[in-house]
Amino acid sequence: MVTSCARAGRREQSGFTLMELMIVVVIVAVLAAIGLPSYQNSVVRATRTDTQSALIGFAQAMEKHFNQNYTYLGAGAGGNNTGAPDGTVFPNQAPIEGQAFYDLTIVASDDNGFQLRATPIAGSRQDGDGILELDSLGRRGWDRDGDGTIANTELNWDR
Repeated sequence: MVTSCARAGRREQSGFTLMELMIVVVIVAVLAAIGLPSYQNSVVRATRTDTQSALIGFAQAMEKHFNQNYTYLGAGAGGNNTGAPDGTVFPNQAPIEGQAFYDLTIVASDDNGFQLRATPIAGSRQDGDGILELDSLGRRGWDRDGDGTIANTELNWDR
């Protein structure tokens, strides 16, 4: 802070110089540049975790469908075996509450098992985060590299 000397009849003035204000602006900009990407990454991870929970709930709904029908077949919309789930079985997007960032689908089903998938919605903040999968045996997969397939090294939901 700069203080000017009192001159004949003038009061003492105090304030910040332009240089001091510019330094503060630069410091705030650097902190924002560091903090914003970290925050955005945390939001993407939290949404992915919420969707993983939705997939587990979807798997439980498929088990309920099996207990009622003695098959995993017909759990899709319109009685189909694959595609979006029927609304009476489970919602077709995740997170279940609020804005959707993933489409939920039944990739495969038969009398003995199923494979579920969560695909990021194009244009959403999860776009490019990779698909998530869960099957009736509890095997989990996450396409970390975003190539559209789940490799053997991606058979878990860990980072």
